[in-house]
Amino acid sequence: MKVGVPTEIKTDENRVSMTPAGASALVSAGHEVLVQSGAGMGSGLADADYQAQGARILPDAASVWAEADMIVKVKEPLPPEYPLMREGQIVFTYLHLAAEPDLTEALVKSKSHAIAYETVEVGRTLPLLTPMSEIAGRMSVQVGSHFLEKRQGGKGVLLGGVPGVAQAEVVVVGGGMVGTNAARIAMGLGAKVTVLDINLDRLRYLDELYGARLQTMASNPFNVAEAVKKADLVIGAVLVPGARAPKLVSEAMVAAMSPGSVIVDVAIDQGGCVETMDHTTTHSNPTFVKHGVVHYSVPNIPGAVPRTATFALTNATLPYVLLLANKGYEDAVRGNAPLAKGVNVTRGKVTYKAVALAHNLPYVPLEEVLG
Repeated sequence: MKVGVPTEIKTDENRVSMTPAGASALVSAGHEVLVQSGAGMGSGLADADYQAQGARILPDAASVWAEADMIVKVKEPLPPEYPLMREGQIVFTYLHLAAEPDLTEALVKSKSHAIAYETVEVGRTLPLLTPMSEIAGRMSVQVGSHFLEKRQGGKGVLLGGVPGVAQAEVVVVGGGMVGTNAARIAMGLGAKVTVLDINLDRLRYLDELYGARLQTMASNPFNVAEAVKKADLVIGAVLVPGARAPKLVSEAMVAAMSPGSVIVDVAIDQGGCVETMDHTTTHSNPTFVKHGVVHYSVPNIPGAVPRTATFALTNATLPYVLLLANKGYEDAVRGNAPLAKGVNVTRGKVTYKAVALAHNLPYVPLEEVLG
């Protein structure tokens, strides 16, 4: 199979979907890897690094898309890439289609096989989302701490305080992979941390893990409002696999926060869990202010640390890329239930229920499409 690695074109996105080690594994398995010239530069990976592992360098995105049987990306295809998608081609990447009606329509029209990293599911885990969730959770506190600085528009609070001065209050809405990593870093910096989640078993796990260092609360509108009102930094860490994030932090809750507080909504790539996060931002222009509160709504947070993120992503995705390349699309998804859950659109049909519901489109179970 010919596997294509195009350059990411999302603003300030410096990750690449495959390392030279990934290319080596595919070439060793008898496949051809087509890398767009310069695709790895943002992650410190030169064309020569890929060529040394047997990959072929192509001059532009159109060449890669035209030749490849499978396109492996990091972020969702953007409008300039829509015309490059074709019938029968595998597009394997983060898609977040519940928040992307135009992309969903383009994938349906293309009749390509769109497999979303974020909905590949093993048991109750999302193995291809996990490494980016770990990075985004840790980064959320790092960037939140930065924007709490007075010069950045924040209230001028140090997360850990100093002797004689109280530490900052950090509230994490959601206790999953993002939330756990955010809490871990915030506690490491000395902040007072509260995690809210609807899953009491998850809260018990966090309580056992961190004990008195961490405050846990059941997530309901009253508790969220009370916690957010007192927070210096709020981390939105809510995930409903494949679906739009619920708006758990209302505009009224944001308005009740003290001026100069900061919100980092990691769920913004799925529509956001904070009502006032009404648009996405970029790493170049990452924040806006509403009700006196600094809002950070960058949808590709791990893109700020592309080298770490690129290696972590390839570690997770490569086994599935190899599976698809070795067996072909249909045999791979028929024989691997976790991968089958990643199929969001195929042969012009929406096969992931949450995406169909988000856009009021017909839902067709994958097994019906495959026949």
